[in-house]
Amino acid sequence: MAKILQIIPELKTGGAEKSVVEMTEAVVDAGGQSLVVTEGGALCADVEAKGGRVVLMPVASKNPWKIYQNGLKIARLIRDENVSLVHARSRAPAWSGLMAARKSGVPFVTTYHGAYNQKSAIKGFYNGVMARGDWVIANSRFTAELINKRHNPDPSKVQVIYRGVDVDEIDRAAISKTRLDEMRRAWGLNDPALADKKIILHAARLTEWKGQRDVIEAARQLKLRGDDRALMILAGSAQGRTAYENDLKELIRVGGLEKHVRLVGHVNDMGAAYALADIVVVASSEAEAFGRAAAEAQAMGCPVIATDIGAPPEFLNLGQGETRATAWLVPVANGAKIAERIVDILELTPDELAEMAVIARRYISEKFTTRLMQKQTIEVYERLLGGPLATV
Repeated sequence: MAKILQIIPELKTGGAEKSVVEMTEAVVDAGGQSLVVTEGGALCADVEAKGGRVVLMPVASKNPWKIYQNGLKIARLIRDENVSLVHARSRAPAWSGLMAARKSGVPFVTTYHGAYNQKSAIKGFYNGVMARGDWVIANSRFTAELINKRHNPDPSKVQVIYRGVDVDEIDRAAISKTRLDEMRRAWGLNDPALADKKIILHAARLTEWKGQRDVIEAARQLKLRGDDRALMILAGSAQGRTAYENDLKELIRVGGLEKHVRLVGHVNDMGAAYALADIVVVASSEAEAFGRAAAEAQAMGCPVIATDIGAPPEFLNLGQGETRATAWLVPVANGAKIAERIVDILELTPDELAEMAVIARRYISEKFTTRLMQKQTIEVYERLLGGPLATV
């Protein structure tokens, strides 16, 4: 029976972290065993609930000496637990994992989850560990192209496996009225004056490159047109960036947009958030390696407006042949274009929107699901191990 060891700095919220939980489930379902090395976090309980085991270790540290010590500890863990394969999902722990896997003679897999900053040769070397796996998983075509350009690995060992959407969880049928009511209260939408407002959701942490300023500019453009149908919901934590958060509030105040834009903070229930949204906007001004919001919004049947940069366009149904588009691209940093697309969508009839919702969900369900990600990753493990997990 194969034992798969995943390494990640912390198990808090995030796409890479959720992938650890999902692959724990897949490994156990395939007849293998799952170990996760991490410093800890709320998702440790989820790993254990899926049948995995957590080993706490200070693998978030970027200190070279600590990385070396962690490598020795992981090598001992591989020996003591008879680990079959190591899968690293972040750079610092990947260095420890690479050292341990090579020392122990077991396969080493990496998943390149982000478009890591690389402005120097030293940073390039540090990032390069994510391209040194016996198999390198890229979470989008954009990421795969970035890997090949930066690190020049053996292209036969680089595979795109999209970070999937749990279409059972992101499903209007799974969202109870209680969850919707709680989200409405959290967003202050119970005012009867807001009953007819169309909710335009931008879900991202508050940081400059995520594009909150451009969404606010779109609201200003709509106001200038005399179009007050939309209410922009900026959902995301400032994560200590109080100066930027205050700048956004001032931008709203100066524009007289208090009735048009709301900062609602972090959202725990993204399913309910997408279910309340009439349109989802992805306004990033820097390339992202994955398009989670774009994919999840379509799974919920929401029309999407996204900037034409990075990976998100890969996840969008832009229309092909006779298939109706369910998403639209706009230039980076262009609030006016976002406003134009919002108007276009708001002019659609209920029947047209209902048809789009069905098409969007089917598009994601056929191409970008958690189950497909799990299946393809298990196939990578079994290819390297030379047989099914249950019998290796």
